[in-house]
Formats: sequence, C-alpha cells, structure tokens
Amino acid sequence: MSDTADSSVVRFGLIGAGAIAQAYAEAFKRSPRAELVAVADCRREAADAMAEAAGCVAFSSVAGMLAEMELDAALVCTPPATHPAVCRELMAAGVHVLCEKPLAISSAAAEQMIAAAAEHDVLFTMASKFRYVPDVTQAKSLVASGLLGEVVMFENVFTGHVDMTHRWNSDPEISGGGVLIDNGTHSVDITRFFLGDLLEVQAMEGRRIQDLAVEDTAKMFVHASGGVLGSIDLSWSVSKELPYYIAVYGSAGTLLVGWRESKYRRAGDAEWTVFGDGYNKFVAFERQVNNFAAAVAGEEPLLVQPEDALASVRVIEAAYRSLARGQWEAIAAAQEC
Repeated sequence: MSDTADSSVVRFGLIGAGAIAQAYAEAFKRSPRAELVAVADCRREAADAMAEAAGCVAFSSVAGMLAEMELDAALVCTPPATHPAVCRELMAAGVHVLCEKPLAISSAAAEQMIAAAAEHDVLFTMASKFRYVPDVTQAKSLVASGLLGEVVMFENVFTGHVDMTHRWNSDPEISGGGVLIDNGTHSVDITRFFLGDLLEVQAMEGRRIQDLAVEDTAKMFVHASGGVLGSIDLSWSVSKELPYYIAVYGSAGTLLVGWRESKYRRAGDAEWTVFGDGYNKFVAFERQVNNFAAAVAGEEPLLVQPEDALASVRVIEAAYRSLARGQWEAIAAAQEC
C-alpha cells in the first residue's frame, strides 16, 4: 500500500468490470480525491475494455493486481458470494476496502469480513449510494429538524421492469436471494438512515412473474426503535410509476424524495416547497468515492460505518426468515453488531 499522507489523491483498484463498475469508472473520472489506477476481472477482455476507457492497467486476478500495483484502496464490484474472499485478500495486503452491496449473503460472513479489516487495520465498509444523494441527505436534515413534527410512517419504493432471467442477481447461490437482498439492501440502509435501528421485520412475497428461482416482487414492513412503521415495496416485474421513492409522513407534514424533484408540505401550507432536483447516479457515486478517499486520508469519517453494513445484512436475514415463516421476525439489537 502506498503512503497516502504524501498525496492528496487516493489510488484505487476496481475489482469487477460489470455494469455497476462502469458507473463507478465515470465517478472516478469526476473525482478530485480518487484515482482509478487498475481494474481486475476474471474475464480479461472485460478488464481490458474498462482499463482502456479509464486509462489504467488491467489484470485478470486480484493477486496479479496486488503484485504489480501500489494501491491505497479498492472498490469491490463482484457478485455477493465472492465478497468475503476478495475483500480478505485485499485487506491482507493492507488495502482499504469499499465493497458494493450487499456486503455479504450472511451475517456470519459479514462479521468475519469486519473482523479481518480490524485485524489488518484497514478501513472497510459497504457502498450504499443513496446515502450520498444530496436530496436524501437534505431530507434527513429536514426531518431531524422537526419540520414534519413526529414521524409516524415511512415508505420506500424501488420497483421497475427488469429482465432478470439471465443475470447472476437471480441465482441464489451467487446473490443470496432475489429482489429482497438486491434492491432491498438499499431500502434497509435508507430506512435505517432516517429512522435509526430497526427492531422487527415482516416480509411477504408477491406473485412471481418471471421464471426465477427467487422472489421478484416483495414487500417489507419494519418497526423502528422510535415506534415508526416503515413499508418497503420491491419488484423487478412491476413498476408503481411513482415520481418519488421515499415518503416521510409526520404529524405536521409530508416529505417526498423524488427521482426528478424533492419537496415537502407542512400542515396548513397551500403549496409544496421544493428543496431538491432529484436523483443523479453519477453524483451519488462520486460523493461516495470522495467520502471513502477522505476517510482513507484521515480527513473525515465514513458516512456508512461497518456496523451499518452489518445491520443491513441482519435485517435482510430476518426478512428471509419472515418470508419463510410468515410472521414478524426480530432483528439483532444494534449493540450486538
């Protein structure tokens, strides 16, 4: 690992050259804090193509990349089942690791990854892009200010038509499940960001439309520690066609975080007040990469801490238990994370 104290730019390796990695490559181009210097993928042609576009070096393995490159940090964008082995290999080399969601497909694996990071004294956390969306962070501040009074209900909706029949995301051996662990990991982290610790969850599967071995539509209800009831709608097969993906309902008003506009209206207001211009994936990824780079440089804390990442895994685990048993399931307490 190179000495980041001597440079304001953190040198990153990118593991995995799939679709999500393409978006991150664009974020690195925009970032003043992070430089992409290497890409590794077992599909060498994919690594070569991305490296050529990004102006960096390609490798067919993590070992090859570590042998030839001096890295400060790495971004892991491989399928979830591979995360533990890939992350531990990087950590053993003294490389700080930002790992795409879901962190792992079991809480036991997530705990082992966090323990390995502590053992090797490196930073480690889960990538959770929605925490870095400006409208989301501003909405959290508005809610925390008491603008809406007491929060009573929270809603998150991630639904859309996506053909998953030939994607690894729908292979439970690789992904750990279906839409619950895929889109639902984002949902859980967003919900915890607004509401704090979640105490229990109930999950239900909708009708399967695609010919998959996993759920393609699901709904979760959660109870937060403050008594707020949250609901989460997830689907790869239907779209609710809503202009917003987060709704917060309080005793004194309503706030909506939307794809193209975010706004709130307090009780008695004649009109909505617009506070944001919507979701921009590349801005979110850039802010996420910048935060991790600044944390590596010791300049600011991680916005998503390892305990947040582990909590998200535990909530999803409880959701799958609920799905199997048809009942509310308790979620491990925060102090156990």
